Formats: sequence, structure tokens, C-alpha cells
Amino acid sequence: MTPTSPHATVLVIGASRGLGHAIAAEYLDRGSRVVATVRGSARTALHELRDTAGGRLEIEHVDINAPEQVRALRDRLAAHRFDLLFVNAGVTHRLEETTADITTEEFTRVMITNALSPMRVIETLGELTAPNGTLAIMSSGQGSVAENEGGGFEIYRASKAALNQLMRSYAARHHDDGRTLLLMAPGWVKTELGGPHARFTIGESIPHLVTTVDAQHGRTGLRYLDRHGRTVAW
Repeated sequence: MTPTSPHATVLVIGASRGLGHAIAAEYLDRGSRVVATVRGSARTALHELRDTAGGRLEIEHVDINAPEQVRALRDRLAAHRFDLLFVNAGVTHRLEETTADITTEEFTRVMITNALSPMRVIETLGELTAPNGTLAIMSSGQGSVAENEGGGFEIYRASKAALNQLMRSYAARHHDDGRTLLLMAPGWVKTELGGPHARFTIGESIPHLVTTVDAQHGRTGLRYLDRHGRTVAW
């Protein structure tokens, strides 16, 4: 199959289910070759996808909260060069929790998984991405400080705002990098993380999001965009 995406080779981190699985499936539909990761050893929907992918999907294992596993993944993939690295790993928590009642342990878990670990993946695996490739992370509109006028989802919002700030610092340190840097906001999507009351289905979000990522190929610098390519206020 001839790729219809400028990202002919794609690495998706966190693709066992939900949005990451959908991103991997969308790129396969567009003719790309995909390496996608799961955390555990159990069979997942991604394994079922591999069975129908005609050899264009490889599955790797990594827990992004374990830096030694991320380094080991880099070593295993050293011979690869990807057009796109998309980091889609994150957790939620009891969303009614505030800074007044969340435990330190839970706050730490959310912050490490949603902010620190994705950036460690970018730092460690970014070298596998082509000089004119794309580094993308799944953020959220909830990470916008400017648009937080109603409150709620305090800790999740804080973790995504921290992720955005860390990515801006990364972009500043790599200001002469020729790659595209993206923070993507998919909308509130019906997944295990998003819950049944979310506004959008995966089909209403991910194809648009992938089209937006593809449209940014070759544009240097950092952008924070929604699934339709509109700028999200920092």
C-alpha cells in the first residue's frame, strides 16, 4: 500500500487501547508502517489489529514510568528512523478531587505519568525521529491555563498544563531543531479514560487529529492545536 500520509513510518507510545490504538489504526489505514507500544504482556486490541495489518504493525513493550525501559526501547529500535513519534500515554484520577483532598501519592502518580514521563520519552526517543520529522504529544484542552474559567478536573488540568510548559521548555532548548513539535488536544472523547459521558466518539476525533498532524509536517517550531488544527490558548 502506498502511504497517503507524509509520516510513512510512525512510532506510537501507548497504543493498547483508546486514542493511541485509534492513532495506530488510522496511520495503518493511510498506508504507514507503525511501531506501537503496550505496557503489559496481556493480549490487547492492538494485537488484534496487528493480525490484520499485513506486516505493517510491530508491537513493542514499554512502561514510560520506568526510564530504564524507555532506554531499552531506544536501543531495540536503534536501526529505525521514524517520520513521526507520537506519545499518547496518560492517566486520570477521581476528577472531583482537588488540591484540598488528593493524596500526595496520587498527585505524584498523575504528574509523573502525564507530564514527566512523556517528556522523558521525547528526550530519549526523539533521536529516532528524522531531522524533518514530527514529535507529538497528546495533551488536552484542559491544559490551557487561559481557558480555565470554570474550574474542575483540577489535578488532571494541572498535569496537562505542566506537560505543556515542559514541552515549551524543550522547544526553547531545541530552537534550532528542524522538526515539527506538536501538543495535540483531541477533545473530550469517549474512551475508558474519557468516560461514557464524553462529547465525542473516537471516530469524531482521531481521523481529524491525524489529518491535522499530517498537515503540520515540515513546519518547524511548537504548536498547541486541537483536532481541527485550531490553536489552543496557552
